[in-house]
Amino acid sequence: MTKTFTLQEIVARIGGELIGNGDIEILSMATLEGAAKGQLSFLSNSKYKTALAKTEASAVILRSDDAEFCTTNKIIHSDPYVAFAKAAQLLDTTPVPENGISPLATIHESAVIGENASIAAGVVIERDVIIGKNAKIGANTTIGEACRIGDDLNLRANVSLYHRLIIGNNVSIHSGTVVGSDGFGYANDKGVWVKIPQTGSVVIGNDCEIGSNTSIDRGALDNTIIGNDVIIDNLVQIAHNVTIGDHSCICGGTGIAGSANIGKYVVVAGTCVINGHIDICDKVQVTGFSMVTKSITEPGIYSSGMPVQPNRDWQRNTVRLRQIDKLVDRVKALEGLNK
Repeated sequence: MTKTFTLQEIVARIGGELIGNGDIEILSMATLEGAAKGQLSFLSNSKYKTALAKTEASAVILRSDDAEFCTTNKIIHSDPYVAFAKAAQLLDTTPVPENGISPLATIHESAVIGENASIAAGVVIERDVIIGKNAKIGANTTIGEACRIGDDLNLRANVSLYHRLIIGNNVSIHSGTVVGSDGFGYANDKGVWVKIPQTGSVVIGNDCEIGSNTSIDRGALDNTIIGNDVIIDNLVQIAHNVTIGDHSCICGGTGIAGSANIGKYVVVAGTCVINGHIDICDKVQVTGFSMVTKSITEPGIYSSGMPVQPNRDWQRNTVRLRQIDKLVDRVKALEGLNK
C-alpha cells in the first residue's frame, strides 16, 4: 500500500527545520542521483554535495552547512541519516499481513496467543507456548514447546524457534534463522565423541532484530543471552552461552564462540571471529575480518584484518614476513656487537 505524507507532516514526525513548500506530497525515498518528483532524498556525507545541484528530488534532508548547495525544498537536520531512517519508516511499503489465523496452521490447544495475531499457512506452534498481542508469524515457521514470547513479534517465513525460549517485545526475526539449536558441546572418550545435552535456553530482550540464516545456540547449562535493542545481521553464528549486551550490533558472517561475553554498545563488523571464554567491554568497535583471541578491556577501535593490496605487493610482503625471525636474530646479534 502506497503511503503519502506532506513535507510538513514528515517534519512533524522526524524533527528538523523545513525550508520550502510544506504542502508538497512525498511518496517515497530515493538517492540524490535517482530521485524524481514526489521523492525525498538525503545527504549525510558532504563529499556527495555536488549531486545536490542536479537532483530532481522534491526535497532533501541535510545539515545546515550544506543547505546553500541545495536548490529544492530542504529539511535541515542535525543528523540527516537518522532523519532518513525515520522518514523511510513512515514511507515503508513492505506488505503487512492481515490479522487472522490460517486454517492450515497447526496450533496446540494449550498454546495461548494474544489478540490481533496474523498466523500464516504451515505454521506449527507446539504445546504450552505463550505469545503476546500483535504477533505476525510467516509461513512454515515453527515455535517449539513452552516458548514465552512478548508483544509485537514479527517472524518471517521459515523461522525455527526451538523449545523453552524467552523472547521479549518487538522482536523481528528473518527467514531461515534458527534460535535455540543445540550448542556444540561434546566430550571425547578415547577418540569417540560423547554428546553433552544442551539444557539451557536462549533469552532475547526487547526491540531486537535478527537477520536471515543466522543461528543462535541454546546454552549448555546456563542461557545464551541477547540484550535489548541488539541488531544481528544475516549469516551470524552465536554459540552456546554467549552474552551480548544492550544496543550492540553484530554484522554479517561473524562467528562468536561459546561463552564469549560481549558488552553494551559494541559494534562487530562483518566476517569477524571472536574466541570463546573471553570478555569484550562496553563501547568497543571491531573492524571487518578481525580475529579477537583475547579479552578487550578498554573501549576503542580494534583491528586485525589485512586490507586488500595488489597481489605482487602481497607476495613480497609475505616473503618478508617469513624472514622476520632471521631479521630479529640479526638485530639481536648487531645489538650484542655494539655493547
